[in-house]
Amino acid sequence: MSTDERTLRADARRNRERIMAAGRELFAREGPQAQMDEIAAHAGVGIGTVYRHFPTKDALLTAMVRDRFQEFAEIATLAEDIPDPLQALETVMLSSAEAVEGDMGFQLAMMGSNELEWEGIEEQKAALAKVVTRIIHRAIDAGAVCEQLSFDDFGMIMCGITSTMYFQPGSANWRRHLELVLHGICKPASNSAIASSMSQASSSAWGSISRSA
Repeated sequence: MSTDERTLRADARRNRERIMAAGRELFAREGPQAQMDEIAAHAGVGIGTVYRHFPTKDALLTAMVRDRFQEFAEIATLAEDIPDPLQALETVMLSSAEAVEGDMGFQLAMMGSNELEWEGIEEQKAALAKVVTRIIHRAIDAGAVCEQLSFDDFGMIMCGITSTMYFQPGSANWRRHLELVLHGICKPASNSAIASSMSQASSSAWGSISRSA
């Protein structure tokens, strides 16, 4: 590859990153009303550059979701090293939720997930499913959660949490939502530990993940 080709690729990558950052900011501020020309202006690129990377608004949202799913898989991989099975599962849920608390573009995409171009996300979704399924099975084997829990349930729960974020901004609401869900999926013997472990998952457990990273 020539120097000019490498420069062009680097420029294209930077433009894509700027467009995605602008999209996240404008979706957070304006919701679904954010327009592609506004995103282009905010990113400091021409509208043609935006459309070369993302031919539609849905394509931009799909790319945002793809990046987030990759991040979720990384969170889950690190959480899998937590010895306590229930705390590992709680940490995946809590840390993933915290990662998208301010990302209204992602929240918006999840609420319209039936319209997403999922074929562009399947690889990241499969990687996430593989790790989270292992974490769930370990929690089931330990008797910490109900035997029926599956990765599909995990996805439905996280979509519900992001909907709460979107419609009721403020961490108290979605954190309460998540705590109630955890009470619902945990075995009775585990429920008494949820309140304290939720706070641990947001501090000590997340701290251990950060140190591992």
